[in-house]
Amino acid sequence: MRDENGFTPDEAAELMRRIKEVKAGVLERHDLIEIEEVEPDDFDLELIAEAERENDGAGKSLEQLAEELGVKL
Repeated sequence: MRDENGFTPDEAAELMRRIKEVKAGVLERHDLIEIEEVEPDDFDLELIAEAERENDGAGKSLEQLAEELGVKL
């Protein structure tokens, strides 16, 4: 049985205990939730490629953009 957040009663109790620890200033790292590694799909690959294009320095300078828009800096 799982709650509306997908936790079993034991996981929920453990999470509540850890929240109390954090609030008390006792910080620890715990792996309560397993994260599944998945291969990127076509949409993900498209977003990655777009981000790489935008972040590779090949974009327009502020001066170029201002000139195209007819704005004086």
